[in-house]
Amino acid sequence: MEIKCGIDEAGRGPIAGPVCAAAVILDETFPFELLNDSKKLTEKKRFQIEAIIKEKAVGWALGWVNHRTIDKINILEATMVAMQKAYTNLESKVGKVDLTLVDGNKAPSLNCKVESVVKGDSKIYEIMAASILAKCARDRLMITLDKKFPNYGYAKHKGYGTKEHRYACVTYGPSPIQRLSFNYRF
Repeated sequence: MEIKCGIDEAGRGPIAGPVCAAAVILDETFPFELLNDSKKLTEKKRFQIEAIIKEKAVGWALGWVNHRTIDKINILEATMVAMQKAYTNLESKVGKVDLTLVDGNKAPSLNCKVESVVKGDSKIYEIMAASILAKCARDRLMITLDKKFPNYGYAKHKGYGTKEHRYACVTYGPSPIQRLSFNYRF
């Protein structure tokens, strides 16, 4: 039986914080009807489904790349590294994967056959599950970082370049988790 993994990321667009990738393997017993593109689910629903994915998936893992590394190597390369980390972490838990499906038009080099799938987070269940895990993990971290850096509103906008976030950067200076290489306007 072919072991198929889905990978997706969260955090490419923000101007602060890390990028997170998730890798997920599901089997035929998973309740697929719960899944959808993470962007089409409410935050509450994502967190509910996250718990089910973690409980019922054959395997899952995360990979992170912090804002400093994003500034050094650029967000696309950082995303590929996060995906490689998620895959390696998953493979160390479950063993060899036969096929990995990655959301988007670029895919990292992995220790298996890899295919990129444009809009995969709305077509492939394993990618949908990975999308949900990555988004929930990153959102949870940004909510935690909001307590550490309360002037920036991270619990609300999760590091995206909202008007409120840009205003905070002008008023207080860039936060310690700001992506300084991003060309954003205040």
